[in-house]
Amino acid sequence: MEELFECKGKNAWPELVGKNGDYAKKVVEKENPRVNAIILLEGTPTTKDFRCDRVWIFVDKKNIVVRVPTIT
Repeated sequence: MEELFECKGKNAWPELVGKNGDYAKKVVEKENPRVNAIILLEGTPTTKDFRCDRVWIFVDKKNIVVRVPTIT
């Protein structure tokens, strides 16, 4: 049986691609106080579980966001 998740608040931040990772973390947590934004270097392994309270922010070696931050 497929589970459907409905997370409250904003769930994606495409406007943050290309921005500084620390800035992106602040924006995400301000715009959706229910989530914890976690900055990760692109390519870092992550768990496959889904949580409404987590947003991974993938950055390159210069701390620039390289993927759309989304609730995962």
